[in-house]
Amino acid sequence: MDFGKSSWYSYQQGCQREWLLTNGIGGYSSLSLICSNNRRYHGLLVSVSVPPTKRQLFLSNILENMSFEDGDTVSFSSFQTGSGYINNGYTHLQRVEYNFLPEFVFSYKDIFIKKKISMKQGDNTVIVQYEVRNGHKEAVFKLTPLINNRDHHHTSKSSHFKFSLKHEANVIRISGDGESEIRFLVDGGEFKSYNDCFFYDMLYEVERERGLDCTEDHFIPGCYSIKIKPWETKTVSFIATIETYDLEGINATEVIQSQEERLKELLDRAGLQNQLCRRLVLAADSFIVYRESTKSKTVIAGYPWFTDWGRDTMIAFSGLTLATGRYEDAKDILLTFSKYVNYGLIPNMFPDDGNEPAYNSVDAALWYFEAVNSYISYTKDSDFIQNNIYGCLKDICSGFINGTIYDIKMTEDGLVTAGSENTQLTWMDAKVGDWVVTPRHGKAVEINALWYNALMIMSSLAERFGDIDSYSAIASKTKESFQKEFWNEKDECLYDVINSGGKDADIRPNQILAIGLTYPVVDGQRAEKILNKVWEELYTPYGLRSLSRNNSGYKGVYCGTQLERDGAYHQGTVWTWPLGRFIKAYIHINGGTEQARRNALEFVYPFLEHVKDGGLGSISEIFDGDNPHYPRGCFAQAWSVSEILRAAVEDIGIDQLG
Repeated sequence: MDFGKSSWYSYQQGCQREWLLTNGIGGYSSLSLICSNNRRYHGLLVSVSVPPTKRQLFLSNILENMSFEDGDTVSFSSFQTGSGYINNGYTHLQRVEYNFLPEFVFSYKDIFIKKKISMKQGDNTVIVQYEVRNGHKEAVFKLTPLINNRDHHHTSKSSHFKFSLKHEANVIRISGDGESEIRFLVDGGEFKSYNDCFFYDMLYEVERERGLDCTEDHFIPGCYSIKIKPWETKTVSFIATIETYDLEGINATEVIQSQEERLKELLDRAGLQNQLCRRLVLAADSFIVYRESTKSKTVIAGYPWFTDWGRDTMIAFSGLTLATGRYEDAKDILLTFSKYVNYGLIPNMFPDDGNEPAYNSVDAALWYFEAVNSYISYTKDSDFIQNNIYGCLKDICSGFINGTIYDIKMTEDGLVTAGSENTQLTWMDAKVGDWVVTPRHGKAVEINALWYNALMIMSSLAERFGDIDSYSAIASKTKESFQKEFWNEKDECLYDVINSGGKDADIRPNQILAIGLTYPVVDGQRAEKILNKVWEELYTPYGLRSLSRNNSGYKGVYCGTQLERDGAYHQGTVWTWPLGRFIKAYIHINGGTEQARRNALEFVYPFLEHVKDGGLGSISEIFDGDNPHYPRGCFAQAWSVSEILRAAVEDIGIDQLG
């Protein structure tokens, strides 16, 4: 992807896009396209201390300036302060190239500076490498780090800082109140320390829009100066880390090359030719991370603020690991969650503080069955499932059949009911204080579609493994009850929830799972009617609306305060991930023909443009329900990326269509 000056004709325009680099353990580096900090989650080094959790901002940014012997100075940095001041270094930005790693080219008179940024895989280390091609005047290139030490969800003021600085050879060590310290060096640079120096009042425009604390101070320990002779070309590497190894032993160029080669190998392993798919293969890599507590892989739900969630992991599983050829990672992820099966459930969330996981999800465990079935379909490795996972699947089924926590249980009609008025157990789980925004306790449509799918998968596995099939009879009863109870004859689609208050006729995307899983619980003409209803009232180019526009509760724009945003989260806001199941259903209902697959390409093509907007190379969590469907939420969401990639590879067979 290449970008030119039309992408940053103003500071605000330059902040509309964001890039993301990750380190495979939950840490990341992320700024705007013009390398400004536009949200509190931005930073050159956001580390983790308990992978993949406990994220801390250590290096916010680097101020980049150049001075000349005749007194001329120029800044290449871009930022805004709370007073409204804008530093316009972006005006010197010539172009940005973002293929494997982001690369920025600045120019000023007869000087060119190329900047490339990389993280070190498996480490809390970031490298910013500059190639300075000087002009006819002697110059001094100055790099001033902006240091912090706080939880990435928060902001800091100078009054909070208690930093101490040590200068050891070429390495600068800065420690604060926390256990970790940040160390950095610049090769060929001379460091001058400052006393009690701070960058005040950096403005985060995104946080202001979200109604949150939007200004922050940073500590300035000093400045590196690098002298550059006339017409000299010099490579300067800034390395920052919280790791304890010898910093001077790191070869910055080798780290950058190693990371680029690793990403190229991921593309080779996936073997995909379609350009959107290749970009999503790289995006998928950012979500697959190492979890310290299980010594295996898990999935970050979204950047910049989510950690690993069970529901998101299972929905994202096939697209992130199987469609990309990462079969060993797939095994690791299945094993990770098998170790945490409890109460017949898998965790909904692993908290940031590393404590015990939360099990407040009824659907995460049911998506686990779909993930297992997909794993066998891709790898043919049924022995691994039989020896390591099958017992967990049986425990989950027993939990649902006999009843478990959160009032989750199968009723006499074979349908699953879950929760109460005070709990949120489905993916539409927004809750503000005591306000349950979308109450869906009882028999939810997608939960019972997933339950039927799980029973059919278990029936197939029992037969494969020579076990007693106690599942097919339950599945038959579940299907019969589902088709009887959930069919909404008036609207020719499915009810969303059934409980003691009646049958909820709100038209939502949840019903797409009744026709978009491995084993559809509805078929024939009713399936066609469901597809048509979803298409007519919920479909957008970037996903499915969470509520029909015809509903009085519909919210077409996701913005405002936390309360306003939570109130719109599942009330009309567009979600990308259900679109993958919509595509699967569309192709299946239309006979799986080549023409159906070619038609389905039109559901994928809008993302060719989107991966160049918002979070570069990735797909956002949500979009406004109203035109122009502005991207919102996390700028890089695992299940958004995975379901578009899975549908393109698995359902459409995009490379085979040419």
